[in-house]
Amino acid sequence: MTTDPAHASTAAALAEHQDLAFRVEPLLPRIAEVAGLLIETFERGGRVYTFGNGGSSVDANHFSEELVGRFERERRPLPALSLASDSAALTCIANDYSFEEVFERQVRAFVREGDVTIAFSTSGRSPNVVRGLAAAKGLGAATVLFGGGLGDGGPAAAHADHLLVVPSESTARIQELHVFFLHCVVDAVDAWAAGE
Repeated sequence: MTTDPAHASTAAALAEHQDLAFRVEPLLPRIAEVAGLLIETFERGGRVYTFGNGGSSVDANHFSEELVGRFERERRPLPALSLASDSAALTCIANDYSFEEVFERQVRAFVREGDVTIAFSTSGRSPNVVRGLAAAKGLGAATVLFGGGLGDGGPAAAHADHLLVVPSESTARIQELHVFFLHCVVDAVDAWAAGE
């Protein structure tokens, strides 16, 4: 009797999630800190900027749209922008300068002291992510890295004030938990913005 490959794959993913649940529990206070940081930033009139590559760019877009639109509650729109979503800016900067500068240049154009810049990277090694976070930190913005890996989040971690690093080398598991983390953060911000 052969095992259904889809069933085996799903069972393996669930087992990996159960193992990861114990390893990410220590990150829960950090998730609350990031939510508090965003609330303080919005209270002061600051803005949030996000970015990442590939699947992480989708997570960056997701995070921003949840803030501008809403998560689960009716409330005012909050100022957030994904620097991964403007294809004209991305291709212009990549063509005229280099792909390593696509986030850094946008950060220098938009981010101000007191804003928050959030990078998503499963490895923390992408030069454009590292440079984007470094530029934001240099401008006086608070920086957050949604990262991954069994180490410390890669070179991008050196430029992050707040680290949410999933202790896994599986890109799929890291991205799945990034979505969980961002939903936890946005839920807390939603509750604040709705006056709860």
